Amino acid sequence: MVAKKNSHKNDDLLSAFLKENKKDGIRVFVAGGSRGGHNPVYVKEAYTLGKKIVEMGFKLDFGLSNAGIMGAVAKGVMDAWNEKQHSSNPDFPIQGITTEEYYKLYDSDDTMLKHINVIFAKTLEERKRRLLNADFVVFAPGGVGTLDELAYDCVAMQDGLLQKKPFILYNISGFFHHLLEFLKAISNKGFSDPVPFVVVDNDFELEVAFSLLKNRYYKCEDTNGVYDNTRQLVYELPYFIQQRLKTGRDVVDIIREVCSIRGLGNDEEKNALDNDIETAYLEKEIERMYDRLAKTGRDTSVVSYKLSRLKRRQGKL
Repeated sequence: MVAKKNSHKNDDLLSAFLKENKKDGIRVFVAGGSRGGHNPVYVKEAYTLGKKIVEMGFKLDFGLSNAGIMGAVAKGVMDAWNEKQHSSNPDFPIQGITTEEYYKLYDSDDTMLKHINVIFAKTLEERKRRLLNADFVVFAPGGVGTLDELAYDCVAMQDGLLQKKPFILYNISGFFHHLLEFLKAISNKGFSDPVPFVVVDNDFELEVAFSLLKNRYYKCEDTNGVYDNTRQLVYELPYFIQQRLKTGRDVVDIIREVCSIRGLGNDEEKNALDNDIETAYLEKEIERMYDRLAKTGRDTSVVSYKLSRLKRRQGKL
């Protein structure tokens, strides 16, 4: 009888998440570069990010740009919107927040701008705050503006000025490798609180993370609850990625299976699930560590090359 009661409770909980997240649509704030970078993979994956946003039923909030990474994200949203036969409704699910000064930099005849709900903020500070009204944040590759956004968001949430929410780092081609190492270093040295970034390395992992945020993420007013839930999501994400790859099942079905085992399963089944989740997490972390070692090796060779050039130049003085 207890098992059945727990089962109904888990089913009701999952249904509540699904119902809550379908109410007004989940808004995702994407921060990224107004430039596209030298490697075309950045723009390609940014475009895919935009398409994934529509496929998940999310809405896009961004700082308004028709070029670079941000332009590619918006283009992806628009194309996916049309593919879903929403062409009869040209109002794309995009909200651009900017200042009047920045808006004047764009061509008023730009097709993209005509279909975006543009909201004007009086200052850049207000713009940042309005953007963070979204349900969660995705950071794509970008320059100093993107770093400024990330630093501002971290500080504002750390100091309690803004509600904590999940951060996704879209780590295309290891773009955020150095930043992640730096953030861990300043946290380990006691200069900041740890931020549980949800790191995804490709569009498949991004889709799984999106599905978990849509169907399983606990919306909490309590900041500690948000932090704990995000950490749990970070921990369990590799398991869901692994299961999705192995079985091809939908993430919601895997969620139901996990809820069922935790609610109805015996000790052996629960322990097996916990071990599988732990194994998947460790395997992913080890994979990332090897990747970082490879990148560190390349960094060392670059530094060595530059040092040799400087010494040769010094020898000519």
